[in-house]
Amino acid sequence: MRGVILAAGRGSRLGNLTDERPKCLVPLAGRTLLDWQRSALTAAGVGELAVVTGYRGHLIAERGLMTFPARRWAETTMVGSLLAASPWLEAGPCVVSYGDIVYTAATVRALVTAPGELAISYDPQWADLWHQRFADPREDAESFRLTEDGCLAEIGARPRDLSQVEGQYMGLLRFTPRSWRAALRVLDGREEVLDMTGLLQQLVEDGQRVEAVPCDGPWCEVDGPGDLRVGEEIVRRNEEAFAW
Repeated sequence: MRGVILAAGRGSRLGNLTDERPKCLVPLAGRTLLDWQRSALTAAGVGELAVVTGYRGHLIAERGLMTFPARRWAETTMVGSLLAASPWLEAGPCVVSYGDIVYTAATVRALVTAPGELAISYDPQWADLWHQRFADPREDAESFRLTEDGCLAEIGARPRDLSQVEGQYMGLLRFTPRSWRAALRVLDGREEVLDMTGLLQQLVEDGQRVEAVPCDGPWCEVDGPGDLRVGEEIVRRNEEAFAW
């Protein structure tokens, strides 16, 4: 199993923390975000890792990691970054991680062993984390609904109320070559307008089964400086879960 970390963006909402480095190299609890991701993926048995780079990508390449440069990272969404790693996605099963999240190895293992061609990790207890991050969790929450058998039914819309939110997508997913080919058919030149949740929603509407795998352990996402404080507290309170 291979793993790809999408780390092309600057992370402008972090202000001067990313003036001289990409977002994935911002430290959290004594380690960069990239180091947290590498450790979790490796501990879960992901054997080869690559990073999709963009903003100040040379700083990542200097760490000896294999990289896929996203040439148009500033003009496209996360999906554009994902396309840069297409050679690996076409070749075999691959875990894909956003470059601004911290999660446990147990969550990766659950994702890797999930059935089906396409699977995503999600947090069914999302509200607790969102209350720590936002004054009103509804400001950032997206719709997330499941089918009776636990597959993705809806994702990415602005929810009318929280009854439409059965969890939150984490930015961690797993493709097989077959599901990646389905994704390429959906994209077909639309990488500038479709974001990742938009791609997943379109795949669902086209009949692609998307397994939804609950996270195993704590996690956090870093969008702004306040998220760093939240993430550091999560890591501090859950040292055993993050001890690899």
